[in-house]
Amino acid sequence: MGIALARACRAAGAEVTLIYGQIQTAFPAGLHHIQQAVSAEAMYRAVHQHIEKQDAFISVAAVADYKVSNASKQKLKKDGSGKPPVIELAENPDILASVAALPHPPFCIGFAAESENVLEYARTKRLRKNIPMIVANQVSQAMGKATNQITIIDDGQETTFPESSKQQAAKEIVKRLAELI
Repeated sequence: MGIALARACRAAGAEVTLIYGQIQTAFPAGLHHIQQAVSAEAMYRAVHQHIEKQDAFISVAAVADYKVSNASKQKLKKDGSGKPPVIELAENPDILASVAALPHPPFCIGFAAESENVLEYARTKRLRKNIPMIVANQVSQAMGKATNQITIIDDGQETTFPESSKQQAAKEIVKRLAELI
């Protein structure tokens, strides 16, 4: 979805900075800046390095909500007890919320890829993160697929679109972004 959005923004005339984790598709032509981030912390740093010059920020998905806080530098071996090691988790930084909280934030769009109560969770997330627009979708219908079915939620309206290609969904998102900014 991120690549589809980068392509749609570029087609609409935007100068696009793409910061990505892992992708399975080719980059669109004509992007202003491309940077890979291999961890949530690296993505946080990359976003904040470039955010000052942006008019809009589209946060397609969290890199990972959690990270292992007690990672071992050595192989974890069986000790004969039959008990697996305990893995402790810590929250990763919330990149979208941190951008939205800046003194002069760009127009922020988030995504709520949910497994249940999709619209309710998306509405709550938009308000909690204090962002003007969120795109809601059912995670099982979007991840790893060429299509997506989205609902765009903002202060003015809530619009559900039929399932379509991710490129068409991206065009609808960019169209609404252009109307709002």
